[in-house]
Order: sequence, then C-alpha cells, then structure tokens
Amino acid sequence: MSVTIKDVEHIAKLAKLKFTDDEKVKLQGEMNEVLTYIETINEIPGLDSVEPLENINNTENVFREDIDEKCLTKEEVLKNAPEKTENFFKVPKVLDK
Repeated sequence: MSVTIKDVEHIAKLAKLKFTDDEKVKLQGEMNEVLTYIETINEIPGLDSVEPLENINNTENVFREDIDEKCLTKEEVLKNAPEKTENFFKVPKVLDK
C-alpha cells in the first residue's frame, strides 16, 4: 500500500490544510516512509500473539468506600489562617490586572 498525491490532498482537505504541489510531493514521500516502517514492524515473527499494551502498570482503579464524615466549620478552617476577611482567606495580590 502506498500513499498517492490524491490521498495527500484528501487528508489535507479533511484536516483543512492547504499545501503547495512541492509540499504534497514531500508529504507523500514521508507518509510512504512511515508505511514502510510499519510494514517492517508487522514482519516481526510472533507479533500476532502479543496483547496490546494499555498501561505499563498492572494497577486497576482503586476506589474507597464513600463515607459520610463530619466536615470542618468555616470558623475551624479559618482559625489558623494568617489573614482572613469575612469568610475567606486573604492572600497577597499576584496579578496586576
């Protein structure tokens, strides 16, 4: 299988890109090189028996039980704040605008 100029034009249209004729020829060559590389990989013996890798770690989602616990009040939260204003933490201004 090889990529033709018509394929490059179709892909460019789908991607809403415009290329000059020289760029199309260059892209055609580059796409064909990629396909050749993929064909080389597909020739590796025993590749069909390898399962696809989804994650390098053998972990699964670990969920904890959702337990309803007592929350802190506003007063408790703000008790150790260096500065506060009403019900909010007061922080230094970091943006000029």
